[in-house]
Amino acid sequence: MLALLRNRVVSRVRRLSWVALVCLAAVILAGQPQAATRTVYRMVLDGPITPAVADYIRSSIETAEEAGAAALIIELDTPGGLLNSTKTIVKEILGAPLPVFVYVAPGGASATSAGVFITMAAHVAAMAPGTSIGAAHPVGGQGQDIEGDMREKVENFTVSFGGSIAERRGRNVEWAEEAVRESVAITETEAVEMNVIDFVAADLKELLEKATGKEVEVDGETVVLDFSSSLDADGEPLITDVEMTFRQRVLTVITDPNIAYLLMMAGMLGLYMEFSNPGSIFPGVIGAICLLLALLAAQVLPISSTAVLLMLLGMSFLVAELFLPSFGVLGFGGLIALTLGSLFLYTPESTLIVDRSLIAATVAIFGTVLMLVLFLLVRDRRKRPSLGEEGIVGELGMSVTRIDRTGKVKVHGEIWNASSEEAIETNRPIRVEAVKGMKIRVREDETE
Repeated sequence: MLALLRNRVVSRVRRLSWVALVCLAAVILAGQPQAATRTVYRMVLDGPITPAVADYIRSSIETAEEAGAAALIIELDTPGGLLNSTKTIVKEILGAPLPVFVYVAPGGASATSAGVFITMAAHVAAMAPGTSIGAAHPVGGQGQDIEGDMREKVENFTVSFGGSIAERRGRNVEWAEEAVRESVAITETEAVEMNVIDFVAADLKELLEKATGKEVEVDGETVVLDFSSSLDADGEPLITDVEMTFRQRVLTVITDPNIAYLLMMAGMLGLYMEFSNPGSIFPGVIGAICLLLALLAAQVLPISSTAVLLMLLGMSFLVAELFLPSFGVLGFGGLIALTLGSLFLYTPESTLIVDRSLIAATVAIFGTVLMLVLFLLVRDRRKRPSLGEEGIVGELGMSVTRIDRTGKVKVHGEIWNASSEEAIETNRPIRVEAVKGMKIRVREDETE
């Protein structure tokens, strides 16, 4: 009996020992550092810098940071864009909570104008073979030179803006100034030699390899980049693409200065046609949608409130022309107000303008519609009434009875009591001279 009890105790001790060993091993293994896989996020920016692009970059940085990404790569190819949007992007990159790369790629791409500042603001700036960077001289919204005092103000600000970015990232401050004042542009090889970018990389794999070991300042702290955990089993980089949202895609289209102007004018034209032809519905629906889209664009574009008031005043004059007998004065005044509002739609500081040919075409369309409406109104006002008491005056009829002072006549298929200063026999043609209540005055028509 004692032997059996002893065997049971020994068996339980052995089981507990095995359990303890397994638990100890698990604790030891859990304490060992594991190489966690960290993907690299990438966004492709191919086009002008707009408010929608600034929102795209901001949201991409947030998405990459929330996902614990090793870095965010902005693959850049841009001809430039709005200075205000560029400032927003640079601010987001400089304050980013994770490393942000700007990679000018693929071959043939360029970082022009605003792209220069975005590239220099990156923690790591790189270019693919066959690319270029530079020509950052500020111009107007349609590529035209800025004249007068505004040119000097914008140029000096842009120089200081580029210089501060270059100094913050330890890049070539002198070249940044030359890129603005003299519009110089350089190749990827020259950019490395002049300390404008960090290195040249043929692809994303080489980009991460060359960036590994580099010290960068991220969110106020010095970080040594290491992308050894961002490679798959074949040594290829783990890349996650960040796409534009539907909202950002729509915003990209409607925040084009000319598109925003067209939406505004299309909205006004649609409402104008609805007022001139009440009940047509379709122009009013399309006009309302276009106006709402224009208002959405106005939230991010630097639009002058005075110019918008001028355009609304012009539209009010055009609508008033439909109801008031101004014979074109209100209409042409409305066209002048619309033209002036179009010319000054965007604030001077933004350097944006609406294409002049677009303004001419739009005003011509409004003028054509106005002339057509005026023509129809004048024609209707000159046309003799065909209904009511006024419509019967001058009409031909036939005497039904003999009219001796009074009698009956048939006009417009109706029998009327009639009077005449001269006697008219039965079945004689008559012409109406006047209407007095339910009685008409006639005379015998002798044109036959």
